[in-house]
Amino acid sequence: MTSDDGRDAAAASLQIAGLTALSTVDWPGRLVATAFLQGCPWRCTYCHNSAILDPCLPGVVPWSTVTDLLSRRRGLLDGLVLSGGEPTRQAGVVAAAREVKDAGFLVGLHTAGAYPARLRELIPHVDWVGLDIKAPARLYRAITRAGSGTTAADKAFASLRIVLDSGVDVQVRTTVDPTVLTRGEVAELTALLADLGVRDHVLQDVRPDGTTDEYARALARVPRERLHRG
Repeated sequence: MTSDDGRDAAAASLQIAGLTALSTVDWPGRLVATAFLQGCPWRCTYCHNSAILDPCLPGVVPWSTVTDLLSRRRGLLDGLVLSGGEPTRQAGVVAAAREVKDAGFLVGLHTAGAYPARLRELIPHVDWVGLDIKAPARLYRAITRAGSGTTAADKAFASLRIVLDSGVDVQVRTTVDPTVLTRGEVAELTALLADLGVRDHVLQDVRPDGTTDEYARALARVPRERLHRG
């Protein structure tokens, strides 16, 4: 896999925290490799990837390792999923996606929509998006624990609009945090997303493994009738 020097340098700047050589679950219906990019501006209650949230930590996987893997798996892998962390945090993600596309692979993206301006640059080079929409706007900060008021929600819903307007295939996912969301609020969000044009909305159960002890204890105190069972 080759690209011009400028794009090589931009893609090589990516801080990559990990690489899965083969995944059947990160992009429905596709066999992919998945690169986990370091850093995220949010600190979600149920996050089980705390080790890759700090944007100041260097990557441990060179971009060349990713491209070498794709070259070796040509004809076996459909593409690469850029995940995180929050992959749109890093400017080099746009050059990386272009390089993967130019090499004949598909590009998938996992994002929570925290950087809509970067997403707008990236979306022409993406074939599928798994977009996390976490809650109705007024409850976003209770989950993301970042920003003020509805700042995080404004970014997420702006990103949703960008993806929907682009026509790129998208699956919107909501991890149901029962320490914040009631069943009524989940139904409210589902109806809102449908009104906005979302046709594929998946509700996911919280997984306590890998979360903080504090969150695991809070989750254990939630009445069973509040728990989502998808």
